[in-house]
Amino acid sequence: MRLFLLLLLCPLTAQAGEVRAAVAANFTVPAQRIAAMFQADTGHDVKLSFGSTGKFYSQIKAGAPFDVLLAADDTTPEKMAREGLGIPASRYTYAIGKLVLWSRKPGLIDAKGHVLQGPFSKLAIANPKLAPYGVAAQEVLERLGLWSGVQGRIVMGQSSAQTMQFADTGNADLAFIALSQTMKDGKPIAGSQWTPPQHLYTPLRQDALLLTQAQDKAAAEAFLNYLKGAKAAAVIKAFGYDRP
Repeated sequence: MRLFLLLLLCPLTAQAGEVRAAVAANFTVPAQRIAAMFQADTGHDVKLSFGSTGKFYSQIKAGAPFDVLLAADDTTPEKMAREGLGIPASRYTYAIGKLVLWSRKPGLIDAKGHVLQGPFSKLAIANPKLAPYGVAAQEVLERLGLWSGVQGRIVMGQSSAQTMQFADTGNADLAFIALSQTMKDGKPIAGSQWTPPQHLYTPLRQDALLLTQAQDKAAAEAFLNYLKGAKAAAVIKAFGYDRP
């Protein structure tokens, strides 16, 4: 009986692979949960790295050994596919993000974001040159006519994660971050927040891409397919993202 069980397990072990995924910082916690489920269901191991989409683009172009990219936008994966860094047919939108203005202080931000016109000290945003959520934050401020007026009070993070850290540690009063970063177990974390209307910024369509160097890697393809499934969708929605 013991030998029979070992024979059953051997094929699964032999087929198990490793996926090296570059993941946009705003998707950190959802990616961790989905990777854990994927590993339990398939036996494949997932190594997650988190950061800004812009930095990942530079690293992958320089030869960084990633298999898949979960970007914070759709333009970077499209560009990478054109440049031969990714497989065009593999690209799809896995989530549509939402931008929020967040403060750890309850009651500081009202339902219309009027605090942006008030006497706050520091506003954190992700660097627009590196992070799509930084681009969205800049668009909101520009369309509200506030961009030039807040220049002296902006602190820039290298990713959405660092941007939230500025506000969470008190180094900024406010931060433009992803809605997902203000969610825990499907509920908002402590603090106050405002969700800008969608017409104030370009929709944050977040695309996944299989990288060219992993085009024959079954585990990487399996992970991208898993991200499309019902289990992954439930996690993605629980963190405030929309699905295409």
